[in-house]
Amino acid sequence: MSTKKRILFIANEMSPYLELTEFSEIVSRLAIKSNDGGFEVRCIMPRFGIINERRHRLHEVVRLSGINVSIDNDDFPLQIKVASLPNARLQVYFLENEDLFRRKYVFTDEHDKWYDDNWLRTIFYCKGALETVKKFGWPPDIIHCSGWMTGLIPMYLKTAYKKEPVFSNSKIVFTIGQNSFKEKLGPEFLKRAAIHPSIKEKELEPFKENNNTAMFRGGATFADAITFGAEKVEKKLVDEFAKVRGKKVVQFKPDSDLTEYLQLYTDLASK
Repeated sequence: MSTKKRILFIANEMSPYLELTEFSEIVSRLAIKSNDGGFEVRCIMPRFGIINERRHRLHEVVRLSGINVSIDNDDFPLQIKVASLPNARLQVYFLENEDLFRRKYVFTDEHDKWYDDNWLRTIFYCKGALETVKKFGWPPDIIHCSGWMTGLIPMYLKTAYKKEPVFSNSKIVFTIGQNSFKEKLGPEFLKRAAIHPSIKEKELEPFKENNNTAMFRGGATFADAITFGAEKVEKKLVDEFAKVRGKKVVQFKPDSDLTEYLQLYTDLASK
């Protein structure tokens, strides 16, 4: 019986698969360093269309596929692919849905126009990631979410998934990164994000601005610990979250060897 503590990284980007901000490389380094440091590690990210399946050797995990993610009255099929992180014995699971993710661009089209359904892609990804973990039957001690697209996950874990045995010991770390879009997630977002009766208006309050800052604010509000993943973080968020009573906070250090993260994981996992 393994006594290793388990860390699950849920990100919307991770080097070498997708590099949109500098944190993609940090996620990759953190996963490898945690794995080398005695943790059992798995990673989850979306399988955006620009991620080359052949080059990165993705293959379908048949036993995990066949999950349907329901949002309101719509069901979206979820396929799961897996790859090994280069130079590390580490599994990265890719969540795929043909309609939502298989496009030639990530969040904007070829004319740099924001996709109208990014709100839906976000809800699908956050719920799909947690459904995937349930299907694994792999209870994580730490769930480290990074990237604005993971912003709903801490709230979901404290509400809709609160009674799920697989998450009963999970502590959540959320990274506030740099803002990377100016658009709004649209009027549907808040209404549809309430995927369970336990999610009330007050839980959705931090997300109400419907923008990049709100996604980071929401994630950090419900997390057990907060890290800053970039030098240039929205000033409002620094003022709100640099010191939060009862939460450990890791500041951004440009040349960090990331030991402060491993210390954070160890502290949280032993609580």
